[in-house]
Amino acid sequence: MPSDRQKSGSVAEQRAADFLKNLGFQIVRRNYRSRFGEIDLIAVRRDLMCFVEVKARSDGRFGSGAEAVTRDKQRKLIRTAQMYITLERKHRFRTRFDVIEVDLSDDA
Repeated sequence: MPSDRQKSGSVAEQRAADFLKNLGFQIVRRNYRSRFGEIDLIAVRRDLMCFVEVKARSDGRFGSGAEAVTRDKQRKLIRTAQMYITLERKHRFRTRFDVIEVDLSDDA
């Protein structure tokens, strides 16, 4: 049975995916895992591929979502993205890394 944290994460990821779709992106992968880490969403629009870290927040006690993406986490995201690009042969895309913070305070 999923924990409350897992449920919140799933809700946040769906909201982030919907946000990206509204901007014209296609979600090509969710929760991509490699030996280096995990990327929550991989989205494509034209020649741009975005690797997206989704952070759910219900209050500001623990800082912003962007603040939660430490240097170590950034390194893991980069390595995981490199693995995805290599294995899936997606070299033709420009790449970007995004953090989407989802406010869940109204869901309580």
